[in-house]
Amino acid sequence: MAKLLTPRRGHWYKRPDLNDVFEVVAIDDDEGTIEIQYFNGEIEELDLASWQELYIAEAAAPEDWSGALEVESYAINDRMKESPGNLSDALNHLDINEN
Repeated sequence: MAKLLTPRRGHWYKRPDLNDVFEVVAIDDDEGTIEIQYFNGEIEELDLASWQELYIAEAAAPEDWSGALEVESYAINDRMKESPGNLSDALNHLDINEN
């Protein structure tokens, strides 16, 4: 039996059934939905029950995690004094600076 994983934004997971990795890009607690983006760029929205039915494992971020997101590394670095330690740091910084 697979271990039930709590979805965390900015974390990467692997679906062995698809032999693909994806990142949790958004979690809407009010709606009970989780938005994921596969490395190839495909976006999927799941409800919590669907997430719990998935056979997934935690995974390391791909070496070039920005590839599918079409994010230029200089665009992120220009907005930050320091380069982010990981994607979650970059997303949090962008969230803060949207206002």
